[in-house]
Amino acid sequence: MKTLGVDVGSRYVKLAAYSGDEPVFAEMADTIAFYTACRTPAGLDLRRLDTFKNRPFDFDRIVSTGYGRYNVKLSGAEVISEIRAHALGATYQTGLSDFTLLDIGGQDTKVIRVRAGEVDDFVMNDKCAAGSGRYLENISRMLGVPPEEMGNHSQNPVELSVTCAIFGESEVIGNIAEGVAIGRICAGANLSVAQRLVALVRRFPSPAYVVTGGVAKNGAVLEFLSQKTGAAMTVPEHPVFNGAIGCALMHTARVQ
Repeated sequence: MKTLGVDVGSRYVKLAAYSGDEPVFAEMADTIAFYTACRTPAGLDLRRLDTFKNRPFDFDRIVSTGYGRYNVKLSGAEVISEIRAHALGATYQTGLSDFTLLDIGGQDTKVIRVRAGEVDDFVMNDKCAAGSGRYLENISRMLGVPPEEMGNHSQNPVELSVTCAIFGESEVIGNIAEGVAIGRICAGANLSVAQRLVALVRRFPSPAYVVTGGVAKNGAVLEFLSQKTGAAMTVPEHPVFNGAIGCALMHTARVQ
């Protein structure tokens, strides 16, 4: 069976295709471009997406999740919750059955406790973007530092309260005006995100922690999380595509 998993996020749409348990491809598209390309009078049609231009659209099953999961209106498509999709993906990618998952997305953070391969409990922070990838993305844009370089800064962080994403930007502007080194501001932004996440993580102490989402590629945030929890952070091979992978492999996994 060839299955397509679709994770419609706030910033990007992630696509992962599997034939049985074997990966076929994983691709990403900007969410706005995705909606624009796929919009039809009847809803969204993935066959219109440019990424499939040179691929036969021959999937036996399509499973979607994410903010826009109910907008992926294809004949026979299934919809599952983000919690289940991310737990499935992390279980498959790491081989772990007991762990706490931190999925740090562009607009929200999900902390999921998995026990014996099943979702035991979870909490979400979707009220403010201050502790999310969007906050770090905004700071990197303001500072002129590529997002992939933000994670290189963890030394001598400047203190940022990050009680709000907008106020956080104001703090950054104030630090720049005072002549604070760019590297220190980057480190401060990374630390502030980690501090905001720790309060959620501590609700679900675990022998193992798995981090997914775009922020999983930020080494400084992972370093700060490890320092504050006293535990190592495991990052699967494809952290950004974790939700889409969970969708594509839903029929093979045990997590309910």
